[in-house]
Amino acid sequence: MAIKKTPRGNKPVEQADLFAGESIEMNIVEIDKPISAQAGGPNDPHDPKKIELNEDDKDSLTLAVYAERAYLDYAISVVKGRALPDVSDGQKPVQRRILFSMSEMGLRADAKPVKSARVVGDVLGKFHPHGDQSAYDALVRLAQSFSLRYPLIDGQGNFGSRDGDGAAAMRYTEARLTKIAGLLLSEIDEGTVDFAPNYDGSFQEPKLLPARLPFVLLNGASGIAVGMATEIPSHNLREVASAAIALMKSPKMSTSELLEIIPGPDYPGGGQIISSPAEITQIYEAGRGSLKVRARWSVEELARGQWQIVVNELPPSTSSQRVLQEIEEITNPKVKVGKKTLTPEQSNLKSTILNVLDGVRDESSKDAAVRLVFEPKSKNIDVNEFANLLLAHTSLESNAPMNLVMIGTDGRPRQKGLKEIISEWISFRVGTVTRRTQHRLGKVNDRMHILEGRLIVLLNIDKVIKIIRNSDEPKADLIKEFKLSDRQAEDILDIRLRQLARLEGIKIEQELKELKSERDDLEGLLQSDTVLRKRIIKEIESDIKDFGDDRRTLIQEDKRAVAETKVLDEPVTVIVSQKGWVRVRQGHEHDATQFAFKAGDALYATFECRTVDVMQGFGSDGRVYTVPVSELPGARGDGSPLTSFVNLAAGSQMVAYYAGQPDDLVLISTRSGNGFLANVADMSTRNKAGKSFVGIDSKFPGGDAPLGAAKVTTGMKHVACLSESSKLLVFPLDELKRLPTGGKGVILMGLDDKEKLASAIAVGPDGATYSGAGRAGKPTELSLDAKTLKSFAGNRARKGHFVEPRLKDGKLKAN
Repeated sequence: MAIKKTPRGNKPVEQADLFAGESIEMNIVEIDKPISAQAGGPNDPHDPKKIELNEDDKDSLTLAVYAERAYLDYAISVVKGRALPDVSDGQKPVQRRILFSMSEMGLRADAKPVKSARVVGDVLGKFHPHGDQSAYDALVRLAQSFSLRYPLIDGQGNFGSRDGDGAAAMRYTEARLTKIAGLLLSEIDEGTVDFAPNYDGSFQEPKLLPARLPFVLLNGASGIAVGMATEIPSHNLREVASAAIALMKSPKMSTSELLEIIPGPDYPGGGQIISSPAEITQIYEAGRGSLKVRARWSVEELARGQWQIVVNELPPSTSSQRVLQEIEEITNPKVKVGKKTLTPEQSNLKSTILNVLDGVRDESSKDAAVRLVFEPKSKNIDVNEFANLLLAHTSLESNAPMNLVMIGTDGRPRQKGLKEIISEWISFRVGTVTRRTQHRLGKVNDRMHILEGRLIVLLNIDKVIKIIRNSDEPKADLIKEFKLSDRQAEDILDIRLRQLARLEGIKIEQELKELKSERDDLEGLLQSDTVLRKRIIKEIESDIKDFGDDRRTLIQEDKRAVAETKVLDEPVTVIVSQKGWVRVRQGHEHDATQFAFKAGDALYATFECRTVDVMQGFGSDGRVYTVPVSELPGARGDGSPLTSFVNLAAGSQMVAYYAGQPDDLVLISTRSGNGFLANVADMSTRNKAGKSFVGIDSKFPGGDAPLGAAKVTTGMKHVACLSESSKLLVFPLDELKRLPTGGKGVILMGLDDKEKLASAIAVGPDGATYSGAGRAGKPTELSLDAKTLKSFAGNRARKGHFVEPRLKDGKLKAN
């Protein structure tokens, strides 16, 4: 299928055209160097997929090429025309249009505000042919002090709240520009930036605003484009401006040196950044990362020794309403989908919070933008533990993403580091001030030219009057007589008689003197880059004095809040049944024959450990699930299935179990005969969904799965492997690899077709016990001492030798 092209101007591509069979004009939007012309793009002359058209198909496009170009058209439009800010002025197109339109309407900081609907109408009618709600939403954000560090619009009326309340309709609210918006607009009429026709060519709009400071850092930005997104936090004006001055003076400064001036973001709502300086430096160098942030709180003393915690600053993207909702979900949890009752985790967390928290109130008002009050159950509760519990289980502590993606001075969207952002803005500012100087110099020269003509008139006033009175073409005669320019002659003919008084001559000479001095100053700026940069630095210092303020966000490194439940370190025995039911009995050395189980169930294993240890379950898909032993149920009753404590992956089953200390070294094996060494801590995870750790061979006949973990203790120097057919192989332990991140490991034992590994353990001088079902299914145990095991010694990955008697469902256990 091909689409014909006909020359129909720049008619936009409509979906109706495609289905109506009409010809479609392609209008490819280009950046300075089209993305489509890059290597691999649709116009790449070296692209092997480039389509060669025949003479008869010169005006045809295949549907594939058309779709590729159309989508590229759309992607570039979203990236450059909607979602990403520009490094030069820090504004997105809709924001730039709103600010320029308000400036043209005369809505400066000292003007009377007008209805927001009037502003939106002007913006839509002249510059931004999109939905009125999208334009109003952008206007609202520019006025919200909790969204922008330095609001650019002064809003009168309800402009929403950080709790998610929307702004009032545009017919109710009023708006005008703030004083700081002048830093973006004050030089707009001084030839500083280029203008382009609006959507219908009836008006001119600026491509950029002549920003006197790097607003892309001051107010930040957030947006999602096609294939990229941006999340730029706000920063302190005094710090950013000082960093720009420092970089202008010393262009070779490193990012680390800049961060001594700009220690990090400065959020509108304050809060605290607890990331380390090294982490912050890494994020600003790469242009991407995540900061750890938390709320700031204080303790208020009450009568009779009582106290309460008051949160008055929240981290970004967190609201009082959200924190209250999280507290409600913890203290009044709902049963999860697929569960009949609350999970042990939900019940434990609910109990933990209700044991210390008596009440929470939102006392935010006009006087206090944020005031969340948390009351403890008792005055005897430790303040730090109480605060730590709240931070750990709510968004009072969270992560703040950073992704410094923006349109550069080259017109291309890219992720940038801090130094590159400030350097590009400096380059833009130097160019802007150069253009401003040239524009002003042109104005000065033009004015001097006019005044010089008037001075000639004053010196020859009688003769000039005579020429004007008697001449049919006074303009031409004046030019000829006094060697004036056309502009000077026109001005002389337009001036009033009173401007020819002697006093006016004195004023002209005085103004000429001032203009000559200004001209010399302007020419000096243009002739010396050093002098020009000094002037820019002086202007930035003036802006710091006028608009600089103190930092709101505290940057102080701290550890993340972790809710640690104090557990008494005691010896316990974990009892696991074959169907995965677990329970804990106090003490060690219990008689396993005394344990009772549900009908059809039996003992899997017992693990003598301590309450501070962890219980791990192995899923058939290789995921490992971790549950603290302290959270397991007591020995009364049959216990609970381990699957009730975790979120088992769909289609997976729990096939093996282990309980022990985090630093235990264990041998992990699979049915396919592979294995490796790891520590329990390597497999542990707080994630209820487990951790993918054991590599499974999906092509293994009969299905592969973990056999579990066998503890390796001091003195164990060999590995004993038993196959389902009762073959035994013993080889040195040092032939195994330790894999901290998991995997398949190495081949432990060679297996025949359709054969599986039954057991793999580490053995020492005490040997091992070989157990299983003997004749007539009678349980049988056979002790294998070190000498006996030596007779089965061989190299790793060998098939081994049969051990007699051959027991069914044989297992090995270290002595």
